[in-house]
Amino acid sequence: MRKTIYETNYDRLVKLGVVAKDGVVSEECRRSEVAGLMDWVVERLPHLDGASGNDSGIAVSMGHYFEQNGDVCKDPEIVVLVYPSQRMVEAFTFEMSLPPIYQQVFPEPGKFYPQLRKELNSFLRQWLNNLIEQRHSLS
Repeated sequence: MRKTIYETNYDRLVKLGVVAKDGVVSEECRRSEVAGLMDWVVERLPHLDGASGNDSGIAVSMGHYFEQNGDVCKDPEIVVLVYPSQRMVEAFTFEMSLPPIYQQVFPEPGKFYPQLRKELNSFLRQWLNNLIEQRHSLS
């Protein structure tokens, strides 16, 4: 049976070291550095756990950041919700500083925007593929 995009993205998070093979998500802020590329920063956001209305969702921020005029800018940052028992992950928010964009799939628990959900999970798939190709890893 073919995996869903949510299951495939989960497998990519395991490959990148965001999620351990046993489903554990680290509580520590971590960084991957690859020469010539922007650092990739991953941070747990426990205050957003269950934000989709599914209590088992573990919130994790992943992003690239740069400094401009003394300000830290997101390029981009995406918050995902990880469901270890289901071996799935889905996009929750997407944010970029330049141009300024903020998108939220779940504006409140139990409510979501289907088209945005599809678009952001598709973006997440491509971004995770790029991170793997660039040899980013938290392992």
